[in-house]
Amino acid sequence: MKEFKKYKIKSCLIKQNSEIILEYYSNEKVADKLQKINSCTKSFAGTLVGICLDRGLIEDIDIPIKYYFPEIIGNDTDDRKQRITLRHLLSMSEGLDWPEFGEWNCFAPMAYSKDILNFVLSRPMVSEPGEKMNYNSGDSHIIGEIVAKATGMKLVDFAEKELFMPLGIKDIQWLERDGHALCADGLRMKTSDMIKLGELYMNGGIFNSCRIVSEDWIKESLTQRYLTYEYIGSYCYHWWYTEFSLRIGKTPVSFALGYHGQFIVIISSLKIVAAITSEVNDSMIPIRVLEKYIDSII
Repeated sequence: MKEFKKYKIKSCLIKQNSEIILEYYSNEKVADKLQKINSCTKSFAGTLVGICLDRGLIEDIDIPIKYYFPEIIGNDTDDRKQRITLRHLLSMSEGLDWPEFGEWNCFAPMAYSKDILNFVLSRPMVSEPGEKMNYNSGDSHIIGEIVAKATGMKLVDFAEKELFMPLGIKDIQWLERDGHALCADGLRMKTSDMIKLGELYMNGGIFNSCRIVSEDWIKESLTQRYLTYEYIGSYCYHWWYTEFSLRIGKTPVSFALGYHGQFIVIISSLKIVAAITSEVNDSMIPIRVLEKYIDSII
């Protein structure tokens, strides 16, 4: 607990075999407060894609996104942009010029744009789609727009019906801009609800005996694709992958990551899931604290 306080961790909830083994809050108000989960939002958005595929609302993830946005992409002279697919957005390998982890210093200026979709899709191409991964919060926003178009519903309404209600999540805020959900970082929810997404993935798409999303999508989403940032891990489909160095050996870990240290962590081999909210400058500190704690209890 000393390290939780030292590193400004606001909350940490850990379950093993569906039982709570650790519940920490920096003060009594944190447990019931909606937390800014920042880019953990992306993993919820990615889950909605899987649900759309299961329902037949999206045919497959290899359809070029120009199908959804012909008015923006259709006349672009760079044919590489014509080949961007939903798969590329999920793996952040679309090839756009997007220095979010570079000169933009972890903050995409699309946040100031009156038209985020146009801002993202109007960026120039710098590589072939699928060639490499580059962190791009704009991809998540486009994914949200695709889900809304595919379902004919506001994304927040679709998420409430198909994901939040089945997970028993009743109290959330999903920030919007002109009626469009901010899928890069717009979700606010309790730590006790964050962990439910981890439990869903741990259990192959089933929560409380209810199938919410297919097991195939869970496996696809958690499969490592690109190792671009070694200090974080490999990127999957809006999830990350790394390994903990535990006494029992190298242990696979899947996680959602939000700026300032927000996490949903899945350690399938140990039947452990965790949710963490923080206010740290180094976003990776909380997962290192978690690694040390897990090593002490196994």
